[in-house]
Amino acid sequence: MDLTLEDFAAAVGSTGPVAIAGLGTRSRPLSDVRVVHAPIGIEWIEPAEMTIRCGAGTPVDEVDAALAEHGQQVAVHSGGTVGGALAVGQSGIRRLAYGAMRDALLQANYVNAAGKLVKAGGPTVKNVSGFDLCRLLVGSHGTLGFIGDVILRTRPKASFEQWFTSDRDPWELLTGLFRPTSVLWDGATTWVLLEGDDRDVAEMAERFLLTAVSSGPELPTGGRWSMAPSELVSLRVASPGSFVAEIGVGVVHHTRPRPERSPDPVQADLHARIKQEFDPTGRLNPGIDALSVR
Repeated sequence: MDLTLEDFAAAVGSTGPVAIAGLGTRSRPLSDVRVVHAPIGIEWIEPAEMTIRCGAGTPVDEVDAALAEHGQQVAVHSGGTVGGALAVGQSGIRRLAYGAMRDALLQANYVNAAGKLVKAGGPTVKNVSGFDLCRLLVGSHGTLGFIGDVILRTRPKASFEQWFTSDRDPWELLTGLFRPTSVLWDGATTWVLLEGDDRDVAEMAERFLLTAVSSGPELPTGGRWSMAPSELVSLRVASPGSFVAEIGVGVVHHTRPRPERSPDPVQADLHARIKQEFDPTGRLNPGIDALSVR
């Protein structure tokens, strides 16, 4: 990494509004605010420990390619930078099997509002005592601190994967299939992603009369809704094709924007107190309210 963490902290400084930017795939800072960029590059990969350390400005695709050489992968949503993906906090469509993206973050070195470097978490899975600060940074949109570098937990890359479609009930497939990686539904068609040994995948596909396809569905980009997994049944009355729901997860990719909703007063108060504690002057990514963009 050409830019060190110390250089990054110095660039953030301790006064005046400042924003952080990566590749610009998820959000763009205000034009009249000073912009900084996180360190870029992979520092090391420990295949035996299933961990990787890299700068937050490293493209996710570069991390994916490097890990593939070791037969591993990381549950960070592709596209943009690692830091941007973590800051936005939106997991990919494999969350059903891989878990939330925040679970992949073991350690983060970040710069706080005072321009100081802070280490959160540790390099191993069982390293946290007390509050897990890493989880607070994920999804904060850079309003609590700017991530400089991270240690991520990796996972084995499946030897085989295949998408299938079916007209069967998605909840029937969710409970009947053995550990599906993803179950998506648009009101008429169910898509299933299966991973593992090709013979096991073929056996499950035959048992449940699944049809192999080249890829999953195209996801609507009008809005990304968050619902309780049990509430997804309410979409049975929606127009087929107007959405793609992640069954068992609760995320809905819709053709329409997410309906406006008032935040829970308790949640809003907690959010305001956390922001006041971490960034009392509001200098980090000014104009962004992490609670309203979730």
